[in-house]
Amino acid sequence: MKVAVAGCCHGALDKMYETLELLQRRHNVRPDLLLCCGDFQAVRNEADLRCMAVPAKYRHMQTFYRYYSGEKKAPVLTVFIGGNHEASNHLQELPYGGWVAPNIYYLGYAGVVRFRGVRIGGISGIFKSHDYRKGHFECPPYNQQTIRSAYHVRNIEVFKLKQLKRPIDIFMSHDWPRSIYHYGNKKQLLKMKSFFRQEVESNTLGSPAASELLQHLKPTYWFSAHLHVKFAAFMQHETNSKEELPKATKFLALDKCLPHRDFLQIIDVEHDPNAGDSLEYDAEWIAVLKATNSLVNVTQSSWNMPEKNGLHAKWDYSVTEEAIKEVLEELNHDLKIPCNFTLTAACYDPSKPQKNMEPVHTINPQTTEFCAQFGLTDINDRIQQAKEEGSGRGECEEEEEEEMDSTGSAEEPSEYNTDNSGLSSFNPDEIMLDEEGGDEDLSTCSVDPSPDHPPEFSTSFSDIRIMPDSMAVSSDDAMDSNNEELEKSGGTKQVEEKSSTERSLKRIGGDENGNSGVKKIKRRNQAIYAAEDEDK
Repeated sequence: MKVAVAGCCHGALDKMYETLELLQRRHNVRPDLLLCCGDFQAVRNEADLRCMAVPAKYRHMQTFYRYYSGEKKAPVLTVFIGGNHEASNHLQELPYGGWVAPNIYYLGYAGVVRFRGVRIGGISGIFKSHDYRKGHFECPPYNQQTIRSAYHVRNIEVFKLKQLKRPIDIFMSHDWPRSIYHYGNKKQLLKMKSFFRQEVESNTLGSPAASELLQHLKPTYWFSAHLHVKFAAFMQHETNSKEELPKATKFLALDKCLPHRDFLQIIDVEHDPNAGDSLEYDAEWIAVLKATNSLVNVTQSSWNMPEKNGLHAKWDYSVTEEAIKEVLEELNHDLKIPCNFTLTAACYDPSKPQKNMEPVHTINPQTTEFCAQFGLTDINDRIQQAKEEGSGRGECEEEEEEEMDSTGSAEEPSEYNTDNSGLSSFNPDEIMLDEEGGDEDLSTCSVDPSPDHPPEFSTSFSDIRIMPDSMAVSSDDAMDSNNEELEKSGGTKQVEEKSSTERSLKRIGGDENGNSGVKKIKRRNQAIYAAEDEDK
């Protein structure tokens, strides 16, 4: 089947789907599935805008709300993960995944699903070591810290994914796995993005947690976004035994969704021709969720996952074939994910803007139903209970907890010492947010441009590549061909068309402060919003 993969969407759903329609019209290629690697921005209303960690002037409604309201419907099944610029309050409603709109499915903090027999996994957010060992404690209304920490990857999600034993076909992460750049055309990458050099040379670019998952899961494909540059790599994995067959991962990072950006990739993936066209639960993943349910943590306290170090009675939470069979029997062997999307918030109305709408902590019926069906902890319900108990005890306990968190665990230090989500040096494609909040008011939002009066915008663009099934990339740094030439091999086709229906896309960006010792820079590069590609 044909799978379309997109980089950072930044709420530009109309742009993505119009591009896919253009592909079908001009080249008779229709993807069966669309994957988005984060920064999806499922913004329903003004309150959601207030929950995105970006300066106020970069908060724009974009077009997702039209799909949420039912005014429009995604023309192709869309599955996405979260990034670091999201309406965190909305995605938090679905920690185990769920529908954010008809035909648009969020994988949750971490998740695995199946489509036509293809096993698709993903992990949302970006890596930050100072939040990695905490629980999912954040909830709206967020403060200056939690609006950022809400999208930071947690060790429990990585631990769950590491319990998987069956092969993964496709995996998605927002930030890149650390070290992946050593398996592709590193010279060309640094030519395009010279400010990556320090992290590449010190091997600190990307997520160590994602790298750990890459080495454990060894998926056939791994897709990422975040750094706003197209990059391909081919990683041959080491075998653990003579009996194990060699495995390799084809890695691809996608650019952001803007005109002149090569932000969509089409790949052919082997599938089960006898499988249905519905998105399905993955039985092993459900069994892992059940097995690890006792590990759910909704506090700020730092703790490590169980490991074989003499401190834990149990450290292996992988599941047996019998446990997987029990899940199948619970579902009567019907793994189809129910189409139970429900509106949980008011939808943006351009004629009646509500700039003072406040975000609230919502329990989503999809999550309630999912947890009841499989006997899982509803994380948001647990957070709500903790809040109520905490308000009864006063604030002193919260201060005590924060103090304990700052010291960490003396017995079990964090497995990752470097605080790095992908960038600590200057990246003109990202927006640096000062921890103190700077001079930006995060409590205000903008809903411009109005959909009733969109700015005039039309330009030629180069948005789609069709990738052959073989995507071999040499790891030799001295290779002369660039990534585009590599991907053109085997019949790669380029689509270059004008679209008179395109609207101006204002990228909503932002990132965290870099490593300690790196000078804090507040950057808001206006050039990335121009129609012209600054890299050319």
